[in-house]
Amino acid sequence: QVQLVESGGGLVQPGGSLRLSCSASGSIIFSIAAMGWYRQAPGRQREWVATITNHEMTTYVDSVKGRFTISRDNAKSTVYLQMNSLKPEDTAVYFCSVDWGRPYWGQGTQVTVSA
Repeated sequence: QVQLVESGGGLVQPGGSLRLSCSASGSIIFSIAAMGWYRQAPGRQREWVATITNHEMTTYVDSVKGRFTISRDNAKSTVYLQMNSLKPEDTAVYFCSVDWGRPYWGQGTQVTVSA
C-alpha cells in the first residue's frame, strides 16, 4: 500500500502563488517512481496537470506551462507543485498520484483563486 498526503492549498488572489506538497509513504521506492499532479474543478472531469519522472524530466498541460513547476525531493519522499500567476480557472481540488502496481491517489487539497 502507498499513502499520499497533499498539503498547501488555500485561497489566493489572481496573480498570486501557492506551493503544494505531496508526501509519499508505504511500500514505494519513491526515488524511482514517476509522480503526477492532477486537478478536478467543480462539475468537470479530473485532468492531468504535470508529471515528473525519476530522472526529473517534467511535462505539463499546456494551460499551466510557464506558470507551474513540478519538482521532487527524494530524501523527503515529497513532490511539489509551485503555482505562480494563478488564475480563477486554476480553482480546483489538486491531487497527487503515482502508478505503483496500480494507481494511488491522495485525498486532494483545495485551491481557490478568487478576488
